[in-house]
Amino acid sequence: MENLKKQNTRKKPDWLKVKVPLGTTYKLVNEIVKTHHLNTICTSGKCPNLAECWGNGTATLMILGDICTRACKFCAVKTGRPLEVDENEPKNVALSVKKLKLKHVVITSVDRDDLPDGGARIWAATIRKIKELNPQTTIETLIPDFDGREHDIQLVIKAAPEVISHNLETVKRLTPLVRSRAKYERSLKVLKYIADSGVATKSGIMLGLGEVFDEVVETMQDMRDCGVTILTIGQYLQPTHSHLPVAEYIKPEVFAEYQKIGLKMGYKFVESGPLVRSSYHAEKHV
Repeated sequence: MENLKKQNTRKKPDWLKVKVPLGTTYKLVNEIVKTHHLNTICTSGKCPNLAECWGNGTATLMILGDICTRACKFCAVKTGRPLEVDENEPKNVALSVKKLKLKHVVITSVDRDDLPDGGARIWAATIRKIKELNPQTTIETLIPDFDGREHDIQLVIKAAPEVISHNLETVKRLTPLVRSRAKYERSLKVLKYIADSGVATKSGIMLGLGEVFDEVVETMQDMRDCGVTILTIGQYLQPTHSHLPVAEYIKPEVFAEYQKIGLKMGYKFVESGPLVRSSYHAEKHV
């Protein structure tokens, strides 16, 4: 227990320091998010890049509420019984994208295992409405695994976002410890199904959970073999004391090495760094 406390409270290295939210653009995005009662993974997930992204007028919007049916041990999003689906959400999100004047938007969601389709219908409706009201805006979708149901994944694909992302999160050995319901092989099948459809396919993993170098490289190759062309690699940061402790703070030069390896594997984009998150620099990946 004493070792766990030390891990929970030890000081973060200098390279993980982030800016305090400032600026008029940040304030505008913050005001719109609050006014339209939008859920964002930026706040729910306690993203360290919130100040940078909101200051640049970008945000990752989270649909289907802010309560997840899963309880992954790395994630800060609330878990429990979700509220009823908001049928007006697709329109509200699309209007907010318009008001924010976004050229590129990232949409993600909580897991909704309480719904027969995992929320795929609302996913598709949201993408279509954004395209209807914002024809010049490109879209990235960061989707759950939908328990591997191809019919539900196909609903998202048919709505035609420019990029579809599904995060593998960690290496195979640590998946049962880190993710509550998702399975490593199932996520790979989801990624392959998306890639085989011809859509630009993206995934991401976290480091610092106890994985070793060779496991990370193997995981990168597994995703590449499934057709993933865009990869994000970032440092896991413990959101609260009830979540998994950080096993190691990975040095920036190690992230740089993974980036070199990924590009040699054939990835088109590899965002790899301590503060990188799924939607970091997402506008570059279209």
